[in-house]
Amino acid sequence: MIFTLICKDKPGQLDVRLANRPAHVDYLMALDKAGKLKFAGPFLGEDGKPIGSLVAVEAEDRAGAEQMAGGDPYSKAGLFESVEILPWNWVFKAPETK
Repeated sequence: MIFTLICKDKPGQLDVRLANRPAHVDYLMALDKAGKLKFAGPFLGEDGKPIGSLVAVEAEDRAGAEQMAGGDPYSKAGLFESVEILPWNWVFKAPETK
């Protein structure tokens, strides 16, 4: 099942995001290599700077998605004000249906 991780940064934490970005990218690349990453990218503020993340992962259950969310270096660095984990059904333009 696909789960979306909707992560909102704490205000004023762009420096934390930038300092941990290389480890975050490595983490996502490892998830991708394991076949667990569906897509990912930052939410942007009005100024065009990142203010959060949207990550979609393939997990057996919510506990697996929670484990992946908790393993993200951004999460470990305390960047996020909130993380919402929701199951998601990819209906339109899903790669598997092309």
